[in-house]
Amino acid sequence: MESGAELRPSALDLVAALLTGRYPEGWAPLAENRHLLVLLTTSLAVLVGCGVALLVRRSAPRAAAQAAPPRPLAVPRAKDEPDPDDGRQRVAVFFGTQTGTAEGFAKALAEEAKARYDKAVFKVVDLDDYAAEDEEYEEKLKKESIALFFLATYGDGEPTDNAARFYKWFSEGNERGEWLSNLRFAVFGLGNRQYEHFNKVGKVVDQLLAEQGGKRIVPLGLGDDDQCIEDDFNAWKELLWPELDKLLRQEDDSSTTPTPYTAAIPEYRVVFVQPEDATDINKSFSLSNGHAVYDIQHPCRANVAVRRELHKPASDRSCIHLEFDIAGTGLTYETGDHVGVYAENCIETVEEAEKLLGYSPDTLFSIYADQEDGTPLCGGSLPPPFPSPCTVRTALTRYADLLNPPKKSVLLALAAHASDSKEAERLRHLASPAGKKEYSQWIVTSQRSLLEVMSEFPSAKPPLGVFFAAISPRLQPRYYSISSSPKMAPTRIHVTCALVYGPTPTGRIHKGVCSTWMKNSTPLEESEECSWAPIFVRQSNFKLPADPTVPIIMIGPGTGLAPFRGFLQERLALKETGVELGRAVLFFGCRNRKMDFIYEDELNNFVDSGALSELIVAFSREGPTKEYVQHKMAQKAPELWSIISQGGYIYVCGDAKGMARDVHRTLHTIVQEQGSFDNSKTESYVKSLQMEGRYLRDVW
Repeated sequence: MESGAELRPSALDLVAALLTGRYPEGWAPLAENRHLLVLLTTSLAVLVGCGVALLVRRSAPRAAAQAAPPRPLAVPRAKDEPDPDDGRQRVAVFFGTQTGTAEGFAKALAEEAKARYDKAVFKVVDLDDYAAEDEEYEEKLKKESIALFFLATYGDGEPTDNAARFYKWFSEGNERGEWLSNLRFAVFGLGNRQYEHFNKVGKVVDQLLAEQGGKRIVPLGLGDDDQCIEDDFNAWKELLWPELDKLLRQEDDSSTTPTPYTAAIPEYRVVFVQPEDATDINKSFSLSNGHAVYDIQHPCRANVAVRRELHKPASDRSCIHLEFDIAGTGLTYETGDHVGVYAENCIETVEEAEKLLGYSPDTLFSIYADQEDGTPLCGGSLPPPFPSPCTVRTALTRYADLLNPPKKSVLLALAAHASDSKEAERLRHLASPAGKKEYSQWIVTSQRSLLEVMSEFPSAKPPLGVFFAAISPRLQPRYYSISSSPKMAPTRIHVTCALVYGPTPTGRIHKGVCSTWMKNSTPLEESEECSWAPIFVRQSNFKLPADPTVPIIMIGPGTGLAPFRGFLQERLALKETGVELGRAVLFFGCRNRKMDFIYEDELNNFVDSGALSELIVAFSREGPTKEYVQHKMAQKAPELWSIISQGGYIYVCGDAKGMARDVHRTLHTIVQEQGSFDNSKTESYVKSLQMEGRYLRDVW
């Protein structure tokens, strides 16, 4: 530019002049008309802003504009949340669930109740969400007038994870008196009669509610998952309605007969997606999202570092040693904890499901629990859907439980989408009271899987929204006792898993989902393209004594050895640092030392190093008669009684239905005979061991 050329003022000069109040020579007219200057500057700012917005919009990828925004996992709160002061009667419906059944029953009852009692408000509540702090439980329960509890029991008579905090608070607070005199309650328990502590949680809560002043609406319901728990639920529900009628119906409508209720079939909203429009295909397990705190909702992605077979070649069975690499993840564990593993269905199972549903494996879709305007579907009772968009193959592989026997509600959903009227009628019959015996024999006793049932009724082609909401339950994590100690393996979580593989009464070969996945996994030591799984740690009270000099007795046949391997690793680490150890006796059992004596060399090394004082092994298939761990215990009765009476701890891990019961009976006999107690005092003594935390069981 030539030096003598005249400089024209720019837009930025104009803005600067307005902000500073200093105007260049020749701008006098503008300076005198400040209002005009403000108007010009404002107009200019608007034009610049529009230009920037247009530039940003055009620079964004076209597909991103078409992709649906990510949906929150939590179901949004209903818009018509009732006013607490509107005068309507309120009913709290609490649930403690591990696999979703108790939650499903709670929501189903609430939905039916809403149809029956339009002048009452039913609210379904997760017990873990009911109170942020333990102190709030009492404050909130005092305000409830009617409460229904659906409580599952699992393991060794334990509460579910989401009910554990409430159960501990409620069962340990015995000094409150009759503080629930304004509460009317009913409890439905979910359990399995094959287990020793059948429905313990439901029984305890029902009893304590009554003892603390609550008035029982109907007797405790005892659901038995060994048979048809849906029938137990429906029978209990029919007892409940007449009593709720008395509490919730007004005098002017008490004589009216309620309209017969038919439960709506749940359905997610499904939107099919074209591949070119999908910018965020769920290729990885998106629950593994890098949360600082890992739990069942937010697991940690962990590679399989090591996999090896523990049985010897002569064995016709399989037991896998697996190691998850947790280095750098922030995931930690303690000796005795459990690891939850989200595994995948095997490809043969998934392909069969694709064929039965009639969908291509590459079909892309997104799935939602609300309508397009955000209104929750099914009154908000649908659980949050899995991450999407994803393919049908991904959804069936990661999220669908395809191998368990279907519930009766599943049969009704299949019937609604069966084009053959005879098939639909047969499905409805199996789900009806008239078909109870046939359902029990054809499905429960025969262990028919969902896919087997669907193959018998090929005209039933449910849409994907119905299949994932009403037919296939969500695939649940599998839990394993961690078989390592962080003192020896801080960056690894070890799992000891027996392969589940064998024929069912129908002739189908049942392959356990997680054990099959572990058996077929590719470890990092073999390939950089190794297998991985979303995992999380669940804390356990199955811990070594705080004082390492306290003697311990460990009883764990088969994979029940898992936590004791962790115990012994911890004791060895302590010993190597100079810590004095108390006596430790391990009872292990297997079939044959030449087939399934797992970790044999390690156990002998623990003995040689002094971490284990005595190893006693029962081989059930070597001698003329079968010998199990309880038989070895009886032979060592005086020694065991000496340890117990001197303050020692007893640990049992393994099968709850058989082994744990037999071991408990043997322990009872040892205490009675060695202590010279009568039956009543023996019962009291063994119970005191449990209450003191000196008799601990990790059973399944």
